[in-house]
Amino acid sequence: MAPFGAVWFCYFATMGFHSPYAPLWLQGLGVSTLTIGLVSSLQSLTRLAAPYGWGWLADHGGRRRQLVQGASLAAAGCAGLLGLMSQFPQVMGGALVPALVVGIVLMFIVNGGVMPITEALVLRYLHGAQGLDARRYGRARGVGSVGFLLASLTGGALLQMLGLNALPWLVCVFFVAGAWAARGLPDTHDATPAAGSASGSVSPILRRPEVAWFFAGTALTVLAHTALYAFFSLYLVALGYSKTQIGVIWAVSVLAEIAFFATQGRWLRRATDLRWLHAVALVAAVRFALTAVVAHWLWLLLLVQCAHALTFAAHHSACTSVIARHFPDQLRSRGAALYTILGYGLPGVVGGVAGGALIESAGLESVFWAASVAGVLAALCYRAAFRHAPGQGGAMG
Repeated sequence: MAPFGAVWFCYFATMGFHSPYAPLWLQGLGVSTLTIGLVSSLQSLTRLAAPYGWGWLADHGGRRRQLVQGASLAAAGCAGLLGLMSQFPQVMGGALVPALVVGIVLMFIVNGGVMPITEALVLRYLHGAQGLDARRYGRARGVGSVGFLLASLTGGALLQMLGLNALPWLVCVFFVAGAWAARGLPDTHDATPAAGSASGSVSPILRRPEVAWFFAGTALTVLAHTALYAFFSLYLVALGYSKTQIGVIWAVSVLAEIAFFATQGRWLRRATDLRWLHAVALVAAVRFALTAVVAHWLWLLLLVQCAHALTFAAHHSACTSVIARHFPDQLRSRGAALYTILGYGLPGVVGGVAGGALIESAGLESVFWAASVAGVLAALCYRAAFRHAPGQGGAMG
């Protein structure tokens, strides 16, 4: 699992550098707040198509390792071009802002293949007759969370020392490192249609009721988390928390996530994946309701943040198990891509727009009550999937 952990460490490190600090970098280049918001929305939009395109290539052409390397190097090239633009803004003139927007969008399009392809590859070795090997999967995936945490914690100090214009170069370095780490991934050249599906199509799978309800529940669970990813920091600032306190609050949730990934083998074996998803959605509903109620008290909020171990880490591993069960190896890259699209791309776009509108009319607290309702609806969807599933879900351990 070491090569997978190394690739995911580098991938999530790029996210750890980019997500918190890209708005500051763009602002320093004179980009308006409106344009920065547009860039954020466009990043979510790239998740609606790019992952599936990469998944289709991986499933039809094989050579998944080479695709991961190519995607990482192409993303590094885009990041390098962004670095050059920010170093010489006078050369770009009035074309700087449009060029930056196009460059960032292209970077996320070409990087959109890394996760679905590596997820499909790792499941070839970790999913068998006994279900998902959650222990080994969790340890490899947890390394990615460590990469995100270290990058986000050290990024501020590095950029303070090197200047904000160093941000694209830091991202570029880790994209290159990810391509190098991908050399250790297993090579695949198979491109045969999936067993039981002569056309190699995912449509018959998506028409199964348990699969449709699973994707609906996943979309609603992630939609609930949009309140966290898009508006939580703004909510904390409005409550009077300092930037240092906000950083600690975020760090606690990531540490809880890492701890669960590292030990999930002993927990996930106690129930099937669909039972876990149903329970996790209910925990998410409680988590976001409590966030709306007790966020004024730091120690209570820190306890609530520990629920991220379940609402993100356990949710992701259980979803991975469901994808592995329903999508055979030759369709698995597309199955993982659909998980990204329906689970993260579409809810990210809808949640950002709808959440912003809700906040404008009812205040920041309201978006967390809406997230709680989304968690309840997700639990109902997972319950429906459970009723339709033969064997009522898959094993994990």
